[in-house]
Amino acid sequence: MAFAINGKFTSQPVTGVQRVAYELTRAMQMREEPGNELEIFVPHNAMEPGASLKRQRRFPWLRGTLWEQITLPLAARGRTLVNLCNTNPILKRRQVVMVHDMAVYDAPNGFSKKFLLWYRLCFSILPRMEPFVLTVSTFSKRRISHHLKIDESRIAVIQPGADHLDRVVPDYGVIERLQLREDTYCVIVGSLDPRKNLQRVLEAISGLSHLRNVRFVIVGGKNSRIFANEGIEAMSRSKQVIWAGFVSDSELKALYQRAGCLVFPSLYEGFGLPPLEAMYCGCPVVASSRTSIPEACGDAAMYCDAMSAQDVAEKISLMMSDGAIRQRYRVKGMAHAREYRWDRSAKRLLDVLYGKESEPLPELAARVSAG
Repeated sequence: MAFAINGKFTSQPVTGVQRVAYELTRAMQMREEPGNELEIFVPHNAMEPGASLKRQRRFPWLRGTLWEQITLPLAARGRTLVNLCNTNPILKRRQVVMVHDMAVYDAPNGFSKKFLLWYRLCFSILPRMEPFVLTVSTFSKRRISHHLKIDESRIAVIQPGADHLDRVVPDYGVIERLQLREDTYCVIVGSLDPRKNLQRVLEAISGLSHLRNVRFVIVGGKNSRIFANEGIEAMSRSKQVIWAGFVSDSELKALYQRAGCLVFPSLYEGFGLPPLEAMYCGCPVVASSRTSIPEACGDAAMYCDAMSAQDVAEKISLMMSDGAIRQRYRVKGMAHAREYRWDRSAKRLLDVLYGKESEPLPELAARVSAG
């Protein structure tokens, strides 16, 4: 069976979903056997790091969603298309689609009406196309089956890896720039997405004045809807809070390596890659006990009730007040994260694609028409 990878992600900034697509594609291409080479079909505006992937075929007509919905299915006629970033051409048969989560149904408040309409349309059509579905966690597998009425036997779980960080050289200049001292600060991954629960973290920090020497480094952007509240805006101006803004992968790795802990109180995740990345860098993790996060972190994280600012504060205080506890979670986290390797994920996906792991995909190819 001939496959082609949907390379729309190569034209997008790298967030969690694009990271998974890039790393899986890269790792699969490194494992290929002669005769089973995977080509990636990309738009003309592909950029790094995706632009460096091997065996690319560029199709310059249109861009963005129009490229994916019109150009790509025409280019991929006669092939089974592998889509790794939630969406796929809605008028093409013979597809494998990786759906990372069901947030547009389970946690819709963080999305625009236009985004919700488009994704819900795509997902409503998906079951009728009878694709084979991939996802990143057992939690997401169950939510997909629930919302889209796709039998779980047609959904394969391909968990992400964390060892892409081996290729990242830490930039410790960020430590000096932010005037931080090793093991005396917490990293918080901020976001425009209210699912990341930044507001409740700030409420928790307001109750941690007894940790006078501890700083809270928030990486990412501010959400104007959150900071429209004067009380929250006042919390964000605390002397303990440092806004790092957007940082490079090299800077983030350095922050993780020198931090006392990562605080990750997310309300909804399809998998939860940041805590795994932090663990890989030797950073202890305080994480939400909701959705897929315990599945991703196992027993290597200290869990908190993400709906309770008080509990978040208590867990941060416990972690940052005891060096022995931090060291225990540092060791457990590193051992846990090193089990998640992209090569293993790629092998699992290739086994699924070529029928070594699961039979539904070959059956699918026999049932549907070409193109």
